[in-house]
Amino acid sequence: MPELARFFGIIVCMYAEVGVPHHEPHFHVYCQNTSAVFSIESVRLIAGKINQKEQRLVEAWAEIHKSELIENWHRLQSGSLPFKIAPLR
Repeated sequence: MPELARFFGIIVCMYAEVGVPHHEPHFHVYCQNTSAVFSIESVRLIAGKINQKEQRLVEAWAEIHKSELIENWHRLQSGSLPFKIAPLR
């Protein structure tokens, strides 16, 4: 699973399943021993659980980089490699 960004101990990744109908556009987040899935278009938690501080950081990052996330989603679903996205600083 390609890593898109890493910041404040949070790792953001996105799966590719070329040719397979996939769920709504989303990305995966890993932080310490927890993981979560966030939708891209509405930037909301749709599965899993991370602590509230990290959730707010991920949501802020995703709002800033929404267009890049959507572009990476389309790239992965068409078989192309995604590009890295700038982390929060």
